[in-house]
Amino acid sequence: MMQLRANMDWMLKDLAEGVPFTRQVVVLSSDGLRMAQYGADTDAADRLAAACAGLQSLAAAVAAEFPHSNGLMRLVVIEINGGFFYLMAAGAGAYLAVLADEGVDAGLMGQRMRDLVARIGEHLSSPPRNDGQAT
Repeated sequence: MMQLRANMDWMLKDLAEGVPFTRQVVVLSSDGLRMAQYGADTDAADRLAAACAGLQSLAAAVAAEFPHSNGLMRLVVIEINGGFFYLMAAGAGAYLAVLADEGVDAGLMGQRMRDLVARIGEHLSSPPRNDGQAT
């Protein structure tokens, strides 16, 4: 498990350093638990992961309004004063979240996030939780 975490941290660092203006990258489970991070302290990453759990739930509710949707979100982008927030599905029960400053190239960010998810998608999958424990 420690080796897997080190590999994910390195890949998140690669994304952050490969896309200028990236501030923070977090991998989280669907229930809002941080699985890996780069670019912020643990408390900030935990807060972002918890917020993302609610956001992915809202996105799923919106997706359910589309007749041919399976109810799952693939990508959420929010533009805020000062930057952008990206949340991408990254495997069964896992998500990739990125905070970036205003100058970020949105196309490059999307491409690099998709590439990262494709490269390590199986490692980003989070097993279902049973009473707070991974199964």
